[in-house]
Amino acid sequence: MSAPRPWTVLPHGPIVELGNNLRAVEGTLPSGNLPRRMLIAKRADGRLLFYNAIPLAEGDMRSLEAFGTPSFLAVPNAFHRLDIHAFKQRYPGLQLLCPAAIRGQVQKTAPVNGDLTDFPADPLVNLVPVRGTKIGEPILVVRSTGATALGFGDLVMNIVQARGLDGLLFKLLGSIGGPRVTRIARLLMVADRAAVRAHPEELAALPDLTLLVPTHGQIIDHRAPEVLRGIAMALSR
Repeated sequence: MSAPRPWTVLPHGPIVELGNNLRAVEGTLPSGNLPRRMLIAKRADGRLLFYNAIPLAEGDMRSLEAFGTPSFLAVPNAFHRLDIHAFKQRYPGLQLLCPAAIRGQVQKTAPVNGDLTDFPADPLVNLVPVRGTKIGEPILVVRSTGATALGFGDLVMNIVQARGLDGLLFKLLGSIGGPRVTRIARLLMVADRAAVRAHPEELAALPDLTLLVPTHGQIIDHRAPEVLRGIAMALSR
């Protein structure tokens, strides 16, 4: 096993306010060709949940620390382990949570404190495992004032374009071109297609659903329920 990756700041954009208790930052993977996004949700008790860890410049990290208390880190799947060790080093008390099915894999990178059921109940921020997925990858559900946002790991992407060999590979695999459950996700993550389709359709009925926020690709802030239902219906094809 390779040595744990130290705190490594790659190029990233500014912290974006998506709601009174939700922030997001878009950066890149080490290749620089594919986008990735970190979501930071503030619970009713003031504690922060990081969803998909991305180290930021020191000033931005200080801004997040002023926003709330870093307390939880959710790893949606085993592909999102790159910077979790660095986050645990920076915040020793951070509770690292992941689906139970991948705990062994995640544990090789950083100490795991529990599975998704160990995330304390909160009226504003929840981790909802998607039914029918092989590992129960969680959707992040954040209720802000007058709006609800859904954050996705790798189940749903919205990559419009990407550069380099990575971009070419993703294009050939059908992972580029708009919001979708990608072919890779169907192969590696979907166990019961009907169940996976039904769950997003239910989530599309959440009150005030306004944002779909993938960790890879553009944020969907227009007609979010209709887009989510379209993504679910495409699983029938």
